[in-house]
Amino acid sequence: MAKEECITQLNTTGDTTTLRNRRIVDRSAETIQTLSKDKHSQTARLSPEDDTQSSNGTSAHFSAGGHFSRDAQSSRVVLMLVVGLCFSTRLYKIAEPPHVCWDETHFGKMGSYYINRTFFFDVHPPLGKMLIGLAGYMTGYDGTFPFGKPGDKYEHHNYWGMRGLCAVLGSFLPIFAYLIVLDLSQSYTAALITATLLIFDTGCITISQYILLDPILLFFIMAAVLSMVKFNQQRFRPFTSYWWLWLVLTGVNLAGALGVKFVGLFVILLVGLNTVWDLWRLLGDLSLSLVEITKHFLARVVGLILLPLFLYVTIFAVHFVVLNKSGPGDGFFSSAFQSRLIGNNLHNASMPEYLAYGSTITIKNLRIAGGYLHSHWHLYPEGVGARQQQVTAYLHKDYNNVWLVHRQDTNESQSGTPDLVRHGDIIRLEHKETTRNLHGHLHEAPLTKKHFQVTGYGINGSGDTNDLWQVEVCGGRKGDLVKVLRSKVRFLHRATGCVLYSSGKTLPKWGWEQVEVTCSPYLKETPSSQWNIEDHVNPKLPNISLSVLKPHFLEILLESHIVMIRGNSGLKPKDNEMNSKPWHWPINYQGLRFSGVNDTEYRVYLLGNPVVWWMNLVSLGLYPVMVAVASIAAQRGFSLGQKRIEHSLVLMREGGLLLLGWLLHYAPFFIMGRVLYFHHYFPAMLFSSMLTGITFDVLLKSTDLLLPSPYSDWLQRLGQMGLLFSVLYSFYLFHPLSYGMTGPLAHEPGSAMAGRKWMDSWEF
Repeated sequence: MAKEECITQLNTTGDTTTLRNRRIVDRSAETIQTLSKDKHSQTARLSPEDDTQSSNGTSAHFSAGGHFSRDAQSSRVVLMLVVGLCFSTRLYKIAEPPHVCWDETHFGKMGSYYINRTFFFDVHPPLGKMLIGLAGYMTGYDGTFPFGKPGDKYEHHNYWGMRGLCAVLGSFLPIFAYLIVLDLSQSYTAALITATLLIFDTGCITISQYILLDPILLFFIMAAVLSMVKFNQQRFRPFTSYWWLWLVLTGVNLAGALGVKFVGLFVILLVGLNTVWDLWRLLGDLSLSLVEITKHFLARVVGLILLPLFLYVTIFAVHFVVLNKSGPGDGFFSSAFQSRLIGNNLHNASMPEYLAYGSTITIKNLRIAGGYLHSHWHLYPEGVGARQQQVTAYLHKDYNNVWLVHRQDTNESQSGTPDLVRHGDIIRLEHKETTRNLHGHLHEAPLTKKHFQVTGYGINGSGDTNDLWQVEVCGGRKGDLVKVLRSKVRFLHRATGCVLYSSGKTLPKWGWEQVEVTCSPYLKETPSSQWNIEDHVNPKLPNISLSVLKPHFLEILLESHIVMIRGNSGLKPKDNEMNSKPWHWPINYQGLRFSGVNDTEYRVYLLGNPVVWWMNLVSLGLYPVMVAVASIAAQRGFSLGQKRIEHSLVLMREGGLLLLGWLLHYAPFFIMGRVLYFHHYFPAMLFSSMLTGITFDVLLKSTDLLLPSPYSDWLQRLGQMGLLFSVLYSFYLFHPLSYGMTGPLAHEPGSAMAGRKWMDSWEF
């Protein structure tokens, strides 16, 4: 009977179904339901007067040894202490060092672009940079600092507002973690362990104190998880004001997370899986009609799909409206996109709409940083294919980008309306400055050895049959016209059958470090083999305003995402560049230099508090062992007792949710091909720390399995104090990593960090 009773108690998790008048009650969920009835406990705290019993007869209050306290005043004091420590540790020395640190050179500069309304390109969505720019603008920064390179002095420029925004948002991370764990576990001890780990983690402090996207991203991730947990607590009060509030806040924060970085997709997946499980539970509740279940489903579609999608699109709408001036990001986008930017040569310009023979044109490749088709007087060096004139792709507008369009056999008529170029036509392209033809042959390309070389050949338009190219409009049919800006065009070499191609590879100094152009024998349509006509001059044709060719909002939204995705996939490790490995991250193997290298510089080093990170690592190994032990004990019929069952349920269900969050934010990096850095682990680290709070809390409460009371209580207190002391002492040892170091390096005599380089891979 004991075995069956334990198994029945463990199996009553998750459903509140009425099945032929038999109701299975989730003890943890009923506790949360009881808590929600207290109008003063929106943070899952109980008032002293509330003595409501849960459905299984146990009190909704627990002892002060870790569970909910009767003293609401004490809980508020604890929360205020957590808040005070969070803000004081993050805002301390916020203005130090007074120079550009690490990626501030990128995101500070992008904040300046928003203030100046200058268009730029970044591989991340725009919300984080918009908030940085807004913070700078609201605190008096005028957007004139160049953010040239790390180490540049800010001098009189007001930078503290942008750092302050990131520090304030970073200060909320331990607070949110505290509330999440408190709501999940109903244990102040677990919540305080989690808060302690994050408040005194040197890594979390460092990454929150600079002009970076990470604290903004982490804020929205944790806010989304907290909102999801609060919404789950309202499951017994559907369609009430608080139910709608937390549903809407979950959707808002999901849009915020995705609007900062695409890593926000991982928390969207976490919330999505939680929602699927919640709907599955509702489907099994026979007390609900299909109409009510449909209402639940539609509410979640609106709150968790349509609302975040609307907000996400709105972020980009604001982004495009604000950044309306030509800037350094123009070249990454199509010519049609550029025509909407004030100051771009295509803005409010007019030119013939369709390509014709005799026209003077520039031709732009459609890959990111593919460049304009370009040539100059310099020849390929000896030993690099044929010693003929170089043809490259150049990323900037230049008179050497200009080409003339001719028929294959003879020059165009000097009078009358010129014929238009059509899909399938065979043309010759003459470089205007040097009068040489675009030429292909079977010589090997300079860098892409499986491709053929492209050169400039002939003089004054004369050449040979290797100068002939067939025009192909992508998605077109024979006879279709080539529309300026909008048509995607490929040029097929008639003699060899290859296609004109921008490889994206940078040529050596003999090629002026421009981009290699080849003729690819692989005919698959890719952006590298697609081109569009950008500038178009032909005095014999009527001009039209390019405003009629401007893309509409959905087109530029789609193009911006295509460019961002390609940009992310193109972030490959460079030669001799440090590339962090995902397995390095949980063990705190190697940090990142934020500022300074030698003993004369102000040094800041991103590295996690070793005790915190290694405690998280231990917890990740301990958690499955504890779950396995609890499951086996229940299966074998051991009498666990009421509290032990409560602990097991929290460990399995709530701990499992946090473990899933850790996996979703960590495992995908193992299959990513882009360059990776240590700071990519911090979203997963937050989930790991919350799991550690619950795991160590349950472990310490299990001391009564070893010792009788009061010795077990003493051992529990000793474990809690030992954990607190070890975290604080480690923070004392390593806090200079966050707040700045000067003088000798750790391995040199007289260093303040002497003896603290516990791993050879640490570089401070």
